[in-house]
Amino acid sequence: MKTLNDFELKKKRILIRVDLNASIINGRVQSSLRFKEHAKTIKELSRKGVKVVILAHQGKKGKKDYLESLKQHSEILSRLMDKKVKYVDDLFGKVAIKSIQEMKRGDIILLKNVRSWNGETENLSSVKHSKSRFVQNLKNYFDLFVQDALSVCHRSHASIVGFAKVLPCCAGRVLENELREIKKIKIKIKKPFILILGGRKTEDYIELIKKYVNERKVDSILTTGFLSFLGCISKGVNFGLKNKILSEELKLISKLKKFQNKFVYPVDFAVDVSGKRKELKIEEFPSEYDILDIGSETIKEYAKIIKNAKTIFVKGSPGNYEKKNFEKGTKMILQEVGKSKGFSLVGGGDTLTAVDKYKIKGINHISLSGGALLKYLGGEKLPGLEVLK
Repeated sequence: MKTLNDFELKKKRILIRVDLNASIINGRVQSSLRFKEHAKTIKELSRKGVKVVILAHQGKKGKKDYLESLKQHSEILSRLMDKKVKYVDDLFGKVAIKSIQEMKRGDIILLKNVRSWNGETENLSSVKHSKSRFVQNLKNYFDLFVQDALSVCHRSHASIVGFAKVLPCCAGRVLENELREIKKIKIKIKKPFILILGGRKTEDYIELIKKYVNERKVDSILTTGFLSFLGCISKGVNFGLKNKILSEELKLISKLKKFQNKFVYPVDFAVDVSGKRKELKIEEFPSEYDILDIGSETIKEYAKIIKNAKTIFVKGSPGNYEKKNFEKGTKMILQEVGKSKGFSLVGGGDTLTAVDKYKIKGINHISLSGGALLKYLGGEKLPGLEVLK
């Protein structure tokens, strides 16, 4: 896979795919580490006299976080780079093409949400996407396509795989750095190696767990969030009516049983009693209250394992840290990872938000990717990476 170092960039016209998907609070797009990191790549290109056109998305059509206009995103990038990023409210029509033709060296343009065009998200091959109106309308105005976001590479969408078939292509700085750091967990693992897995999307972890356990790479899997909940149920724990799970979620238990010897489970949990935190030991369940975090004894036990680890991968938050009394597990586990002398990699998404919120220091690499990272570590080939090779 080529990088920006393999090309003479001066005077070039570059189309770059980034991931600016962000949280929206009261109608305002929130800046994040994604913006800051992608801004570095874009700024480097602009300083070299490159005409830079940015492709990005925000949310999915029909969802609350969907925005057709990326004007707010362009304003955030402009502030971060101290340079104007012009927003063009068009994707591949006459307005977009005219704006691209009028660019001067060093100019930066952000086009309309790529998902505003329905053909973007069709799950087609790179060859079929390359023949789309989107790709065909824009391809002649660029010298190079740059993919800078691992977080979108698991999708076979037009803006991710189409342009790489019709233009010279390479990895941008963010993607290049992601792959270099992830290699330390994917290939160059120092033991003891531990996984700390939490959050709600337990099924996303199955292939990752299967791969690392079968290859005898992982030493311990510290369970938090819904994974710990499922695991304890598989061992016969009855948490009570309020914490019952759906039938499709019960199916996950059978997939987890064969890995039980690697799992470490919480010894206590924090429940919500009218908004207040109450900690219960496993033997004190069932309970009439909702479980929202791991307990203090579990945090102590996990901290000892983290301290001795040489390689650590974290994905998903241990608890509902958005609630004031239930952030303890998430905050303290991340702090322990930050203090560790081993190599630590934290997966994106919700975990990225928590790292930012608690200003966690000492983590070796914070990935901007969530689902794509898990698929990549689990051994899947990602369309967005394959097309760059």
